[in-house]
Amino acid sequence: MSNYICTTCGTQFAETEQPPCECKICTDERQYVGWDGQQWTTLDGLRQTHRSVVRLEEIGLYGIGMEPSFAIGQRALLVTHPDGNVLWDCIPLIDDGLVEMVEGIGGISAIAISHPHYYTSMVEWSRAFDCPIYLHAADRQWVMRSDPAIEFWEGETKDIGHGLTLIRCGGHFEGGTVMHWPEGDRGKGAILSGDILQVVQDRRWVSFMYSYPNLIPLPVSTVRRIVGAVEPFEFDRIYGAWWGKVVGTDAKSAMKRSADRYIRAIQEI
Repeated sequence: MSNYICTTCGTQFAETEQPPCECKICTDERQYVGWDGQQWTTLDGLRQTHRSVVRLEEIGLYGIGMEPSFAIGQRALLVTHPDGNVLWDCIPLIDDGLVEMVEGIGGISAIAISHPHYYTSMVEWSRAFDCPIYLHAADRQWVMRSDPAIEFWEGETKDIGHGLTLIRCGGHFEGGTVMHWPEGDRGKGAILSGDILQVVQDRRWVSFMYSYPNLIPLPVSTVRRIVGAVEPFEFDRIYGAWWGKVVGTDAKSAMKRSADRYIRAIQEI
């Protein structure tokens, strides 16, 4: 019996004797099945072919990723705090060396994830650090490996301690979530956005999509909802889902002008 991992999206599934017939995350219209068809690996397989990378993003924030890139290629973020660290989003790989390194930083007291594409090996991470996983209840159907550690929250915001707030924005997924870190950027505040607010190549801007790989836009009303959900919070920086995808300054204004540009483009079609 193995917990198979989809090589296209990185989602780990419940234990089975044979690989699942399909990855429901990838057959959804927001994602895709790899061009070579559905393929699987396991955590043991990944440990043979990939290694973990930990980098300091700023004081109090570490990025955790994989080399070479795997599946969607995102990196997680570890927010540190004297009363307990919080892992934002997740990656498929976890091994003894990475656990030891993270323990040296203070371990993990909770995991929070933006949306189903980044659930990956969240149960493995939770068990390694004996901590809860916070997911929005609107995305419950996309959990491919259930576990008692998963806590589904409802509503529009959730305080998870240490000043951190989960904010439901919707958009990319119904339960799409960002996290507000008020101590980020030297106290100016930061949003950890996954790709709910997608930091684009011109890092002065963000974008909003229902599907990024399949280029399906969101309606105007949904973009306005996303901006409205984040508006009450103060922040000057946005951390996206990949290495270097960061709006480094004036991020709240960048979000607003990005939404205005997006809405103008949609309305002119």
